[in-house]
Amino acid sequence: MTHSLQLPAATHSYLERSAESLREAITCSDVPQRYALAHVAALRATAALLAARAQPLPVARRRQKNAWVLLTEVAPEFAEWATFFSSGAQKRSAAEAGSRRAVTEREADDLVRDADRFLALVETALGLTGHAPFRVA
Repeated sequence: MTHSLQLPAATHSYLERSAESLREAITCSDVPQRYALAHVAALRATAALLAARAQPLPVARRRQKNAWVLLTEVAPEFAEWATFFSSGAQKRSAAEAGSRRAVTEREADDLVRDADRFLALVETALGLTGHAPFRVA
């Protein structure tokens, strides 16, 4: 990934943290944790895009919205991704709570690949050279 001078430092930080979560997910043998790490990687990639594109609202108009709703508003081209990752939030919560039945190994592996692809698309949308896909077992 090459750095752009126009992007806020927070954007670069979130992108690096997203890639770090993906690397952890790939090497993690615990299935629920692998799923949760992949989902967090997607959240961090979303945070990077929001940090780069979001315009602060006047205090009177601020309302709490989750990252996926904000992603759809700020980057409508990512609406399908937002819906996809939003639908996995409950599974992530269950996985983080220690549920051994929250997700299957295949779901975890698929989410790692999806989060990896999403991170590359976010990098490209930000005008950065996308990372080479991580090797997922």
